[in-house]
Amino acid sequence: MAGAAPGRMAGMKRRTRSPILPTCNGSLIMPLDSISDTDILDPYSAQVVGAFERAGPAVVHITGTRSDGGPIGQGSGVVFTPDGYTLTNSHVVSGAAALKVSLTDGRVVEAALVGDDPDTDLAVLRLGGSGHAHAELGRSSDLRVGQLVVAIGNPFGFQCTVTAGIVSALGRSLRGRSGRRIDSVIQTDAPLNPGNSGGPLVSGAGRVVGINTAIIAPAQGICFAIGIDTAIDVAQRLMRDGRVRRSRIGLSGQTVTLDPRVVRYNELAVRSGAMVTGVEPNGPAAVAGLHNGDVIVALGEENVSGVDDLHRLLTAEKSGVPLRVRVIRRARIVELTLTPADD
Repeated sequence: MAGAAPGRMAGMKRRTRSPILPTCNGSLIMPLDSISDTDILDPYSAQVVGAFERAGPAVVHITGTRSDGGPIGQGSGVVFTPDGYTLTNSHVVSGAAALKVSLTDGRVVEAALVGDDPDTDLAVLRLGGSGHAHAELGRSSDLRVGQLVVAIGNPFGFQCTVTAGIVSALGRSLRGRSGRRIDSVIQTDAPLNPGNSGGPLVSGAGRVVGINTAIIAPAQGICFAIGIDTAIDVAQRLMRDGRVRRSRIGLSGQTVTLDPRVVRYNELAVRSGAMVTGVEPNGPAAVAGLHNGDVIVALGEENVSGVDDLHRLLTAEKSGVPLRVRVIRRARIVELTLTPADD
């Protein structure tokens, strides 16, 4: 055919490769048609990918069985030391006679329960074997509302699932299984599902900043994680003592609002207190002379506005230490001496 280039059909366009173009500083840039979607990540994707690549290998899948061999459920955990110490939730391992852990490298190892603290819904396991990948721990106190966080876990058994969101709020409170309040809880909208419990909440830098623990089932995007600062403190105590020691005063109570006239008359710094509803025979409260109906408004040098304040103040350091307790009894202040006992 006249005019056709040798070896080519007339009317066909010659395919040419886009040139590699120089930039103003002399470096070269690749043409778009030679770059795949994985070559360039937007900043958000890059942070999520980086966080997962740093922390993901340390995330484990935990399954437990009862003494009769029946399953108790499943959850997640994160290895935080080279020798296999692993953080998870207390409710993930509660009631288990045996624990098995699946690692991201395909191994399945047995795990021993080092210690369990239902009051903060945290537990520490020790994995069998060696060569465990472990995550770097951050600081939950450094978090800011609105910053990116990534949740890694095993929802419904789907191993090493990643979801991303932001820190929705800081300083939230949750109830532990014992009824004690867990303070400094992180609220996030990173989606969580059953099986995520015990897995890590990770910053954009790939550091663990929380342990995922709870969701509000009817709500969308309201999930919670125990701050890693709390988790580290609890883990150290569990690794040292096998439990978290606290003190006790041998009473049951409830938070009540005080009559404004009583508050004014006694010049109180609180408008509510912890009303005694039951006293353990021969316990510290009974020995101190506390009675049903007394309303505790101060313990030691700290004001008490309710039962949660009592839980917070009754640390192990208070055990055996005589403390002044101020109560409202028949609308007037009564001062007693109370010596908490070891829990």
